[in-house]
Amino acid sequence: MFKKILIANRGEIALRVIRTCKEMGIKTVAVYSTADAESLHVKFADEAVCIGPPPSNLSYLKMSNIISAAEITNADAIHPGYGFLSENADFSRICEEHQIKFIGASADMISKMGDKATAKATMKAAGVPCVPGSEGILEDFEDCKKTAVATGYPVMLKATAGGGGKGMRAVWKEEDLLGAWESARNESKAAFGNDDMYMEKLIEEPRHIEIQIVGDSYGKACHLSERDCSVQRRHQKLTEEVPSPFMTKKLRKEMGEAAVKAAEYIAYEGAGTVEFLVDKHRNFYFMEMNTRIQVEHPITEQVIDFDLIREQILVAAGVKISGKNYEPALHSIECRINAEDPYHDFRPSPGKITTLHAPGGHGVRLDTHVYAGYSIPPNYDSMIAKLITTARTRQEAIDKMKRALDEFVIEGIKTTIPFHRQLMEEPAYVEGNYTTAFMDDFKMKPLKTEA
Repeated sequence: MFKKILIANRGEIALRVIRTCKEMGIKTVAVYSTADAESLHVKFADEAVCIGPPPSNLSYLKMSNIISAAEITNADAIHPGYGFLSENADFSRICEEHQIKFIGASADMISKMGDKATAKATMKAAGVPCVPGSEGILEDFEDCKKTAVATGYPVMLKATAGGGGKGMRAVWKEEDLLGAWESARNESKAAFGNDDMYMEKLIEEPRHIEIQIVGDSYGKACHLSERDCSVQRRHQKLTEEVPSPFMTKKLRKEMGEAAVKAAEYIAYEGAGTVEFLVDKHRNFYFMEMNTRIQVEHPITEQVIDFDLIREQILVAAGVKISGKNYEPALHSIECRINAEDPYHDFRPSPGKITTLHAPGGHGVRLDTHVYAGYSIPPNYDSMIAKLITTARTRQEAIDKMKRALDEFVIEGIKTTIPFHRQLMEEPAYVEGNYTTAFMDDFKMKPLKTEA
């Protein structure tokens, strides 16, 4: 087992990893930028190393600084969390070269699954259902046009290096194709330095449902049920739940088997997520694979009583998984609390938190790195907390979430708490009748308490 793990991340995920490490008797090293010196992950780690100024490219994305921090503290493993370098093949390879265990996928695995076109071809070969579309990267606009006709409108253009909705365009008719092609390529080039595109059939009334998997170094994989991530804004998830209100036992079995098949076909090691689009007829199609822990992993932990971070560490240390597949015994909902103003187009709201009262009680979990007096830097993702409620039924989990949101007080900045409070009473959400288009027509209205 590892003696000391460096967490190459910040905020609540770094604190989350530190907690599990402490329970396992493993020493921890936090890294931080000068903007994060007062974050809780820095305070609770056994050691902390400053790795640079606020910009990510000079700190959390600076591989040489992180490797140096690991070497000077004698860390024998690095946990990358999510975001930043968690799916960077070069970083995984550099860790291996320095005899530091990367608690995540291998460089080859990240490369294979990180490029969406390559991942799709791999999944087709594995026998996993994939969305119809191009066989790989589109050569030019003529190829794009022919593929659109063969696939059938509507289609979705996607950047192979894309993420967070960048480089994606829905096209409903041929006359709109050229404009979408050019704008998607330009956006992808600016964001990722790569303008390669591929095309898929646009799935109508889709739900975004993902399957959590874990694979070990012995070729065995298992799944830990699904998460419904369909409530999104600009392809950024806002809330997630498990089980999905759209799920059936038959569909869970089929999707679970497909996800395990995908993981075992590529001999995947570590925690990962196989993401699917599911249409209104419950046909499901492979979308992508995330070769890391997900933001929304706590809801899976809650419904099956399982520590995914612990499992990541054990697998990285060479321990075999049980091979058991899991089904949810409870219902859990996660609301991402962001420092954003939902009344003004979710505008970022960095600044100093003057007051914070955390909700509590049975079935309430709060993952956060902030506190009263903490100043939220403007340099990073705006998520400051994850509020999770767990109960026997979906309605009980919703009722518990409403109560917990009412208790959750954050002053000094704007947050998305009012959005989530309204969401918990939206008829379509309460009934479970939502798709990835849910937020297209969503409008904030004053809360009843403000009337």
